[in-house]
Amino acid sequence: MKLAAIDIGSNAARLLITEVITDDQGNERFNKLNLVRVPLRLGFDVFENQTISPQKEEHIIKTIRAYRALIDVYGVQHYKACATSAMRDASNGPAIIDHIKKETGIQIEIISGDQEASFIYENHIAENMDKEQSYLYIDVGGGSTELTFFNEGKLAYKKSFNIGTIRILKDQVTEAHWEDMKETIRQFTKGAKSVTCIGSGGNINKIFSMSKKKDGKSLPLELLKDYHRELSSFTVSQRMRLYNLREDRADVIVPALSIYINVMRWADAKEIFVPKIGLADGLVHILYEEVKRET
Repeated sequence: MKLAAIDIGSNAARLLITEVITDDQGNERFNKLNLVRVPLRLGFDVFENQTISPQKEEHIIKTIRAYRALIDVYGVQHYKACATSAMRDASNGPAIIDHIKKETGIQIEIISGDQEASFIYENHIAENMDKEQSYLYIDVGGGSTELTFFNEGKLAYKKSFNIGTIRILKDQVTEAHWEDMKETIRQFTKGAKSVTCIGSGGNINKIFSMSKKKDGKSLPLELLKDYHRELSSFTVSQRMRLYNLREDRADVIVPALSIYINVMRWADAKEIFVPKIGLADGLVHILYEEVKRET
């Protein structure tokens, strides 16, 4: 069965196409067929002007039209499409969603921060880990950070914070935002067993790739601090040249690191695992469960 997920974030729009295969023992395997990312950067409009410009709207339409063509070419049977923080905050978000539907036939749902947090942990990564530990999912995007906390194998807490990489670049994140996140994390992790973090988002994936660590290995908090110090010492253009980064990664990677580092410090976590998951992966899992229930 071929499934697709579209995630329209504050920094980029992603299309994930996956084939679900069931083996002779009934085990399901999710094989990634294609992942396409277009840096729409909606947050740069929305977090400053609370609206999406006509130029950006045109870019969105062209992107979703291309995604529609890929969905058709791959013979995808079911899809799920969601938009997150930037579209949530845009005054013209609902009108643009209607326009996309009219132009492409793709229906996009604007989801809340709590829904976003829930969809991300649908990957069930923590369920396969040691029940003696606590796990904190950290998903950092352009407009928000979603935290989901598991304790003793059970979901204990989830919350979305309006702290994201583009918001930081646009000076939209205040001391009060950071203080709220710090106090919330300290409260829900109080008395918990040693906390291990699980990170998702393009920036932590890039840091993991730069670290040259093998899949399944963790990144220590101290290493993230080292990368933050190192990358902060260069301009965006220098980061692009020295680390072979795209511009839309080079500018957000430093604020992203500051978010991961702060969350880990406040949770008293020493390491973070990076299983290369994200909202699109969670959407595919949710869609698969929905399809199974209907058949």
